[in-house]
Amino acid sequence: MDGNDPHIHVESTVVHDHGAVRNVITSTFGLAADLPTIVTTGCGLRVPYAMTSPRPDRVTCLACREHARLAHLRFAEDVERLSRMPGSIVSTDQAEPVAARHRDLAEKFSDAEG
Repeated sequence: MDGNDPHIHVESTVVHDHGAVRNVITSTFGLAADLPTIVTTGCGLRVPYAMTSPRPDRVTCLACREHARLAHLRFAEDVERLSRMPGSIVSTDQAEPVAARHRDLAEKFSDAEG
């Protein structure tokens, strides 16, 4: 971890946003777990959680942007593939908008404006 790193990164688990999970647990059970202070990023660095964002318009680390782009594309493919499996509890009609949303996020991460 370099204290002089000015970039905003994504967590290595960008698709599985821990903040969203924390919010669900908090709203369901009234308990709030502490967020980690240091996280591993898509580019492999360990940085303060405050220096990360899941939003494409905020991430400035190019390696993290590429990591997030690929992660969202893989997730979209997985959702579609799993929805087509026999016995899946997620229909293809339900999977399509989810996959489209993650492909859209992947496209936004590929924009070099970050």
